[in-house]
This record gives sequence, C-alpha cells and structure tokens, in this order.
Amino acid sequence: MRLLLSCVCCCALISVASAQQQWMTVKGQVVFPAGKPIPKRLPLNGPAGACLAKGPILDESILVNPKNLGIKNVVVYLRPDDATNLKAKFAANEIHPADAKRKPEEAVIDQPCCMFVKRVTVARVGDTIVVKNPVAMAHNFFWDTANNGSHNVNVPQIGQWKMPKPLVEEPTPIQYKCTVHGWMTGYVRIFDHPYYAVTDEDGKFEIKNAPAGKFRIAYWHENGIRGGAKGRAGDVIQIAGPGATMEMKPTDFDVSPK
Repeated sequence: MRLLLSCVCCCALISVASAQQQWMTVKGQVVFPAGKPIPKRLPLNGPAGACLAKGPILDESILVNPKNLGIKNVVVYLRPDDATNLKAKFAANEIHPADAKRKPEEAVIDQPCCMFVKRVTVARVGDTIVVKNPVAMAHNFFWDTANNGSHNVNVPQIGQWKMPKPLVEEPTPIQYKCTVHGWMTGYVRIFDHPYYAVTDEDGKFEIKNAPAGKFRIAYWHENGIRGGAKGRAGDVIQIAGPGATMEMKPTDFDVSPK
C-alpha cells in the first residue's frame, strides 16, 4: 500500500540576538496529505501473556493524528547548503555560542510494556545511551553499527543497561531491537550539531537557535527520507532576519515501507 505524507513547514523565524550572527527558532509541522486514507494501526503479531496486560499492542511504524493529520516520529534537521557533500559540517560561527556549554546527556530508551519508548531517539555525539527495563520481564537490547559498536545484551529486570562508550558520529540511522520480543524495535539518529528535532503527536517540531542564512532542511522517517536518495541533501531553506516569516509549500513524502 502506497502511503504519502505531506510536509508543511510554516517556519516562524524569531531572532534571539547577536551582533555578528542572528539566531532563529524554526518551527513547522509534518502532516499526512488531506484526502488520503489514514493508515490503520493494527495489532502486532506476537505479543502474548503479560505483554497484553494493558490491551493489544498496536503497530507504531506510521502514527497519524486523525484530528490534525500530524505525523509523529519524523526527524527534521538542518544541513549546510551543500547538495553534493553529505558530510558537510556547520562552520564554527554557525553554532550558537550557548552550545559550547552543553554537557553530554543520557539518551534514555525505556520499555515499560513490551514496546520501546521512545521509538525514535535523537542524540548528540558524546551522549550515552541508557536502556531501562522497569518490569519483571526479560528484555534484550541489540544493535549493530559501523561506528558505535555492536551490542546484544540482556537488560536486567527492573534495572537498566548503560552503553559503555559515548556516541560517535554515525552517518545513517541505527535500528535497535529486542531479540526476546521480535516485534520490539526503534531507531537512533546521532548528530554532531544541535539543529534537529522529532515531530510530536501533532506532527510539530521546533529547532532553536538556528543561524540566519541559506541552509537545507531534511525530513527522515523510518520508512524513508523525503525525496529518496536525493532527499538526503534536504531542501534549500532561507532562514531570514528578525521578524520574518517563511513558508515551505506542501510536498509529497513517500514513506511506504521499502
């Protein structure tokens, strides 16, 4: 079944001041196209016993809010304006000064009832993954990466496991799983800059302290990135001066399972 998403990015650009560089807050919303059938959340095959204590476990691969068509769990991020070098980095003066004071954080992945929460986690280089298991049930955490090692560990009942090393750059999304409960999965995106967000239940996102100027904005969903392979570079976005408003027109986003 072909599913299409529409990205509506109505970006309010608000200056937070600097003599050399102006900083803005970029806001927007990712929505499902009007007139398209909203995908149904079906019960997952596999859960049984204690996993069903709170009712059926529904598929979370595509979450659409029927009230406003907002799409949850889309990672939205800014890039330098470079269409060919996907490894291009922001210049030092394009990173907000307050970011220099940022301390590494723990990115927590919980599993309260046979599903990972959050399903999509965003983190920075230097952060550490912590996996919790708040129930009296065996759980596992498995991932295999190019730069952040391979882990296949049992998470203690009513306990947690902390990844032994801080996160380093990883150019692609990392999928993680529970090998005990095969339907349990999620994703981690690791960034080396602060300009990213994950859409909430209404499909809304906010990226604070973005530098004014010409950049690119990209949209990633677990079933694909907007525009396919070419979309990895993102769309050109002109982050304007204080008080300006910029609107990105709706564009179809194919997130059909590949």
